[in-house]
Amino acid sequence: MDIFQSLKTSASALQAQQIRLNTISSNLANIETTRTPEGGPYKRKAVVFKTTTDASFEKQLDHSLKGAVQGVEVSEIVTDNSPPKTLYDPSHPDADANGYVAVPDIDLLEEMADLMSATRSYEANVTVIKSAKRMALKALEIGK
Repeated sequence: MDIFQSLKTSASALQAQQIRLNTISSNLANIETTRTPEGGPYKRKAVVFKTTTDASFEKQLDHSLKGAVQGVEVSEIVTDNSPPKTLYDPSHPDADANGYVAVPDIDLLEEMADLMSATRSYEANVTVIKSAKRMALKALEIGK
């Protein structure tokens, strides 16, 4: 694998992890949102990744012969359709006739663990890019 391929792979991972971080941040920011424009409480969102592929036959054959690494991209952002949690709070403006409020079913610990995982993945890809840059500079120094 050449240096440019590793840069492309890491750059695609950085973009994907940035979207993942933004999605997790949105979940955390709306952890207590009981009313949305769509109606009802906020629904948790999650990012789905897929590998990037070049559709041409020549590229696919070349990848399979060389064992080349592919990149990653966001396939979609899915909305969790699990039912919301209900809390008893008759004084809340969004309480129903029985005094229950529907709140998002978002686990703070799970979101924080996902946030740390995405941050570590982002940092790892930044390290790969920095290493590739150093290798390219060292290779140029050899030619002097």
